[in-house]
Parts: sequence; structure tokens; C-alpha cells
Amino acid sequence: MENYKLVMPEHLNQYGFLFGGHLLMWVDEVAWIAATLAFPDCRFVTVAMDSVEFKKGVREGTILRFTVDNCRKGRTSVTWEVRVWREQEEIFSNHVTLVRIDENGEKTTLPS
Repeated sequence: MENYKLVMPEHLNQYGFLFGGHLLMWVDEVAWIAATLAFPDCRFVTVAMDSVEFKKGVREGTILRFTVDNCRKGRTSVTWEVRVWREQEEIFSNHVTLVRIDENGEKTTLPS
């Protein structure tokens, strides 16, 4: 799956670079979208991101491309690899694990 975001002035820190928190929010969001598309009738919450290392700074007006690939399906959780690109250069990558929950917020098994 691919998704795109445009970096706007409200996404920048006081030095004119993208706030890391915005990028993490977008990474979390695209992983959740991928999980929800793969398992349409399931509720998911994020339980883990494997590491956070920002490889390059990002300025206003940049169009970021997010690629999302399934890495692992467990009994109650799924893990997605999210990679973020500026043109042809990878600027960030992370593994995001989401767990399926029921209406009471308890872990429950994924469908086959």
C-alpha cells in the first residue's frame, strides 16, 4: 500500500523542519489503515513501534511517500513495515505492531 502526505507550515518546528511527532503520527496512521483494509471488520490499536531514527530532515512543501508492507501476522496482532520516502530517498522506516481488540478493549484473535 502507498500513501502520501504534504508537509505544511503547521507541521514544522521552530527551525523549519518537520516535527518528528507528526511523522510518527502519519506512520501510525498508515499502518492502521493497512491493517483495517486487510481485516475490514476488526478494531486495532497500536502496541509497538520498533525504533525511531530520523535519517534526514524534511522541509515545508515536501511530498512524502509512505509504503506499507505486511511483515508478520500473529494470533492477535499484525506487524507492518512502514517506509517513508522523499522522492527516491528513504528518510525513515519502522515496524508498527497493532493488536486486534474487542468492544471492551480486550485482545482478541484475528480472523483466518
